[in-house]
Amino acid sequence: MDFSELIQKRQSDRRYAPKPVAREHILKCLEAARLAPSACNSQPWKFVVVDDRAKLAEMSDAAIGLGMNKFTVQVPVLVAVVQEPMNMSAKAGALAKDKDYSMMDLGMAVENFCLQAAELGLGTCIMGWFDEKRIKKLLGVPRSRRIQLLIALGHPDSPTRQKIRKPLEEISSWNNY
Repeated sequence: MDFSELIQKRQSDRRYAPKPVAREHILKCLEAARLAPSACNSQPWKFVVVDDRAKLAEMSDAAIGLGMNKFTVQVPVLVAVVQEPMNMSAKAGALAKDKDYSMMDLGMAVENFCLQAAELGLGTCIMGWFDEKRIKKLLGVPRSRRIQLLIALGHPDSPTRQKIRKPLEEISSWNNY
């Protein structure tokens, strides 16, 4: 599969087959995330993989709120994406330019993870809505850290959908805004 096909295949899956994910596939996804670029090579992330049934049930309960993320009850793997401190160079640049580079870095690492999963035939869904406090306590994440995202990972149980996106002319321009 070439890159264009891969980005067409990657989607937010909310239905998963009751099938475990091979550990070697999870490791490939983590390696793809590890190799993502980051400001000043800061790598301000930690991926906490949860495949234990009891913890998954508790994480799913913490991810479901106001009707969101109900699909997590069937997910065989949930990954908490923890924002770690930037190194000094990235921190100085972030202050000087008033930009939180670590959030951009997390986005690139998460996308690498998800694209690798898609290439392996796995589905993912990136979630920002969850009870962070409960999940931090469940996973033993230090109070000084933030869990910015959760990633559902499993074997998708629905077809790849047609992407609905704004037209290219609406999201790009040449030489002027």
